[in-house]
Amino acid sequence: MDLDHRTGAMLDGWPAVVQSILIILSTRINTRVFLREFGSEVPKLVDAPQNEEGILSLYMAVAEALAKWEPRFELTNVEVAPSSDGAIILDLSGNYRPHALSGDVSTVTDEVRVVRVARGGADEWSLQT
Repeated sequence: MDLDHRTGAMLDGWPAVVQSILIILSTRINTRVFLREFGSEVPKLVDAPQNEEGILSLYMAVAEALAKWEPRFELTNVEVAPSSDGAIILDLSGNYRPHALSGDVSTVTDEVRVVRVARGGADEWSLQT
């Protein structure tokens, strides 16, 4: 269970995982006072050149952060989606593992879940539907 950061309501299940993914990917490493290693390198890489090396580094940063901090989502694919307004949009595909926090890493179904995370200007991160 978690709290929705927008409404304060209780979040459980898949919506809690989606919010967690957004928090992990938008948090710069070394910025949480009591958990310095929390977060990802993604905020540092989104403004890097979008060449082969930059995209690969971004993919690796996403995969490493989610593998470390969100066991309920088994990442299977990352893609950078095109955006005309200069934002970066990441399409993350993977399997939902609802009981992973208790050690059960089996998936509920074979259905692939997709999360779309976007970063606009001035470090504004959001979920896209």
